[in-house]
Amino acid sequence: MNVLSVDMAIQAGLLIGILLSSYWMITTRDLLSAALASAAMSLLLSLEFYMLHAPDVAIAEAAVGAGVVTAIVVYGISKTERWEREGP
Repeated sequence: MNVLSVDMAIQAGLLIGILLSSYWMITTRDLLSAALASAAMSLLLSLEFYMLHAPDVAIAEAAVGAGVVTAIVVYGISKTERWEREGP
C-alpha cells in the first residue's frame, strides 16, 4: 500500500466521522449531547485541516471550535434546560 492511498483512507474516515457527528448534532434532542457532537465534529475538522497541510488553521479550529465555543455552549446549557422541547 502506498502513502497516497493510506492518506486518502484516513481522510475518508475523517469525512465519515465529520458527517456522522454533524448528523448526530442536528438530530438529537439532548442539548448537551449536541454540544459534545459539535466538539467532536470540530476536532475531526481540525484533524482534516492538518491532513491538508494547514496546521495554523487546524490549531485555530481546535482551540476555538472544540475549546472555547463548546465551553460557552455548555455554560449556556447549564443556565437553561438541557432538553429541547417538542415543536408546535
